This record gives sequence, C-alpha cells and structure tokens, in this order.
Amino acid sequence: MKEITAVDLEKLLDEGKTVNLIDVRETDEVATGKIPGAINIPLGLIEFRLQDLDKSKEYVLVCRSGGRSGRATEFLESRGFHVMNVTGGMLSWNGDIE
Repeated sequence: MKEITAVDLEKLLDEGKTVNLIDVRETDEVATGKIPGAINIPLGLIEFRLQDLDKSKEYVLVCRSGGRSGRATEFLESRGFHVMNVTGGMLSWNGDIE
C-alpha cells in the first residue's frame, strides 16, 4: 500500500499541486473540519461510489487515524485504482481545515 505523511500532503497542497483527496470519515466527523478540497465518501459507501471515481487519477485517502483510510486504500487498489493512504490521518494533520 502506498502511503503519504500528513506533512508531505500539506507540502503538496502548499505547492499548489492537484490532489484528489477523499475523506472516508463519517459525515458527522467531517462536519468538525476537513482538509480543504477533500470530498467526503464514508468508508461504508466507497463500494457504492466506484462509478464516481476515475481510474486514470490518483486518490489520497484520509480518515481520523489512518485505519479506515487504509482499508479503503486496499479496497480501491484491489479494484484497479491508484490510491495512497495518509498515515496518521487527521490526528497528524496540522494544516488548514474547513
């Protein structure tokens, strides 16, 4: 599984890089704040939203601590998607939130 640290993700965003970020936390968790630009697809809905994702893009997945996004990363990899897990999740995120 490919992984990226929260610090490296923040650097990419600060450099203006396009990052396809998916937050797999539950809606009520995301309501407390998410990384700007992230779309919310709760882990339990990932398999039902595959048609909304593009296999030609790379996605970065985040959750609270990295566990759920790790499971989502493995699931999407098994379906042929290019994905990376944010190690440490939002607990490691020190950047802006919206």
